[in-house]
Amino acid sequence: MTHLSVHSPVGALTVFEDAGSIVVLEWGRAPGGDTTPLLDETKRQLDAYFTGRLTKFDLPLHPQGTPFQEDLWGRLSDIPYGQVLTYGALANHMGSAARAVGGACGRNPIPIIIPCHRVVAAGGRLGGFSGGTGLDTKRALLRLEGIVTD
Repeated sequence: MTHLSVHSPVGALTVFEDAGSIVVLEWGRAPGGDTTPLLDETKRQLDAYFTGRLTKFDLPLHPQGTPFQEDLWGRLSDIPYGQVLTYGALANHMGSAARAVGGACGRNPIPIIIPCHRVVAAGGRLGGFSGGTGLDTKRALLRLEGIVTD
């Protein structure tokens, strides 16, 4: 799998490409790395997102998970920039439970690009976040999008 590490306001990120699609985004730097046109474009879009010039990513994605997880991750990409949806609302749309939605959000292999940070608990509370430094990173991503949190 080819990968590229990039600097961001929420720490170092490493993006992985396989068979012409982005498959993973992780916090931290991975040794080595290559550049491909897709990884270069991903870096360009991430840079634009972090400077407020991009509100929707347009990249080929192929996250791998259960059918439920993949369905949820597709729905997350439909949450508009600068808006949030609750775990409960997503669960109602999917005929599931909020806890299952939260678990699938926590297993999102391509955070930021698949915006699991836009999912909050009831009453607008932040809930959880497994990327970066946890809730501080989620709060920073939401602030970047103009969403004021607790």
